[in-house]
Amino acid sequence: MIPFLDLRPAHEELRADLRAAFERVLDSGRCILGRETEHFEQEFAAYCGARFCIGVGNGLDALHLILRGYGIGAGDEVIVPSNTFIATWLAVSHAGAVPVPVEPDARTYNIDPARIEAAITGRTRAIIAVHLYGQPADMDAIKAVAAKHRLKVIEDAAQAHGARYKGRRTGALADAAGFSFYPAKNLGALGDGGAVTTDDAALAERIRLLRNYGSRIKYEHEAPGYNSRLDELQAAFLRVKLARLDEWNERRRRIAALYVNELGKAVPGLPVVPEWAEPVWHLFVVRSAHRDTVRAGLSAQGIETMVHYPVPPHAQAAYAGMNLGAGALPIAEAIHREVLSLPMGPHLAFAEAQRVAAALSLFAISVP
Repeated sequence: MIPFLDLRPAHEELRADLRAAFERVLDSGRCILGRETEHFEQEFAAYCGARFCIGVGNGLDALHLILRGYGIGAGDEVIVPSNTFIATWLAVSHAGAVPVPVEPDARTYNIDPARIEAAITGRTRAIIAVHLYGQPADMDAIKAVAAKHRLKVIEDAAQAHGARYKGRRTGALADAAGFSFYPAKNLGALGDGGAVTTDDAALAERIRLLRNYGSRIKYEHEAPGYNSRLDELQAAFLRVKLARLDEWNERRRRIAALYVNELGKAVPGLPVVPEWAEPVWHLFVVRSAHRDTVRAGLSAQGIETMVHYPVPPHAQAAYAGMNLGAGALPIAEAIHREVLSLPMGPHLAFAEAQRVAAALSLFAISVP
C-alpha cells in the first residue's frame, strides 16, 4: 500500500529533536504563552519576511482574528474564492460578515483577479486570497484591485508554508496572512495550531489581545476576546520542524517534478505553474472527468488518493441559506467534480512516486 500521506517517517527522522523539545517544555513549567511560543513567533516571522507573528489555536482562528482585528463584521462583505476549503468562508461567517465568492482561474485553481472587481460592492471590506494546494495566488493583480477600492488583502496561506511569489515568501505578501499548522501541513504540529503574520503593528497588538480573552494583564479584559493560543508544546515542536521546512519542501518539489516528467502527455489535467510562482506542493492535484473511476482503479493497485475537495463551500449545508444552487459557480463545481490528489510528502520514496505515475499513466489511457 502506498499511503496518501504517512506522518510517521517525519516524526522518526526528528525523534531525538522532538523529544528534546518536549523535555524543554516539561522542564520549563510553562504550558501557555511562554518562551517557546515567543521564540517560534520570532523565527517564523523572520522566515516569512514579516515583522510580526502571533501564534493562535488553528488556521481558522488565524483568519477569523485578522478579520476581527480589522473590525470587519456584521454588515460587511469579504471576497473569497469559490474554490477553497470551507475554513476560508467560515472565518468570514464567524466574524459576522458575508462571504462573497469569486470563481478561480481554471488552470491554477486560485482566485481569478480579473473576476474580483465585478463582485465588489459598497459593503466590501477585504479580499481573502488562498494559496491553494501550496501555489501562490497572483498577489500583485489582486492587490491592484484592492488598492483601487481601498480594501484589505488577507492571505490564506494554510497550505503554502515557504511558497514564493516573485521571489517573496507567502506570509508577507499582503496586509496579513493566516497559517494553519494542522499535522498534515508542510509545517505541521503534533496537534493543532495556527499563526498570523503581518507588518501591521496595530493589527498584531490587537490580535495578541483578542487571542487571550481580550486581556493583556491577567484578569483585566479590554475587549470580548477569545481563547486561541498556540501552546508551548506545539510551538516547541514547530521550531524543530521549521528548521527542516525548506529541505522538506525541496523534497516535495522533486516528487512533483517526477510526476510531471513521468506523466507527461499521458495524463491530462496536470498542474499549471505560472512563471512567477514557486509552489511547495502541499498537494499534487490532477484532474479527470472520470475521477472516481480513476481513483477506484488506483486503489485497487494499492495506491491511496484523496479528493480536495469533493463539495465546494457554496454547495455545503452550512451555506444553504445563500441559495447558491447547482450551476451558480460552474468553474468551482467542475473542479470539485474532477480533482484528485496523488500521494505527496517529503518522505514519499521516489520508487513509490514512480509506481504511482506508472499506474496513473496506464489507467488514464485505458479510461474512455
